[in-house]
Amino acid sequence: MFAPAQFPRADLVLPQRAAQEFDLFVVIDFEATCEKGKRIYPQEIVEFPAVLVDAATGRIESSFRTYVRPRHHPRLTDFCQELTGISQDDVDGGVGLAEALVKHDEWLRAAWAMNGGGRFAVVTWGDWDCGTMLESECRFKGITKPPYFDRWINLRVPFEAAFGGGGRSTLQEAVRAAGQQWTGRLHCGLDDAYNTALLLVEIMRRGATLSITGSLAAAPPGSAPQKHKEEPPRQLIPCGGAVCCYCGVLGRGGVLTVPGPTQGRRFYCCGNWTAAAGAACPFFVWATLGCRA
Repeated sequence: MFAPAQFPRADLVLPQRAAQEFDLFVVIDFEATCEKGKRIYPQEIVEFPAVLVDAATGRIESSFRTYVRPRHHPRLTDFCQELTGISQDDVDGGVGLAEALVKHDEWLRAAWAMNGGGRFAVVTWGDWDCGTMLESECRFKGITKPPYFDRWINLRVPFEAAFGGGGRSTLQEAVRAAGQQWTGRLHCGLDDAYNTALLLVEIMRRGATLSITGSLAAAPPGSAPQKHKEEPPRQLIPCGGAVCCYCGVLGRGGVLTVPGPTQGRRFYCCGNWTAAAGAACPFFVWATLGCRA
């Protein structure tokens, strides 16, 4: 849902040399289905938050959050609920990922216009949110996401340049290293995004200029937010009568054992999947008759 800024505003005077390439920063931090000591496949976003930061003033202008209803693992594990603070009622009352993207677009367009427009960039802590999570879920659900999610600023990079040691630091460790106190609940997506936004402001205050660090496609950085559409479901890729993943190898077949409406259904995922490293590509489809693993 659209929301005005819910947090204290952090106005600052930026050094003259810190003029930014972007006018606004959209800080995101997804929370997704999870289980202790196990990989859930496919993993799905359950909290979709964003915080808008004015690059010139460091002011937090607006925030957004919607809960997302998972399709393949509709029941949250006890571990996931305890870790994130997200309840089963929260996701049951949430929306599908495609609708969450639409709602985010509506919020961003309104907030973007209200703050004078200009160029904006998505900011994350790490590459997982845009490079792995959103990309893989949109792929296996056949959803076209807005192109601005294909380029992002991994705040670890400028943090490491400003403070050192950011490559392996957790967000909470980075906040502490910057001399800040954590605000809110750890692993609450909106609180994580807010703390990332405050860290972003501190890095700018120290004179850093923020630029795109990660991308999935050679698309221009955000100007005006644009609408997106949902594509038809992706089909099985024929591979000599079997199924190939995006890696071009024989897909790995399996049967969903998690209790729920999809329990017992057969699926295909990345053929290069290992228990240690997970999937090498985000391929995932439900099996149909006539296909073999």
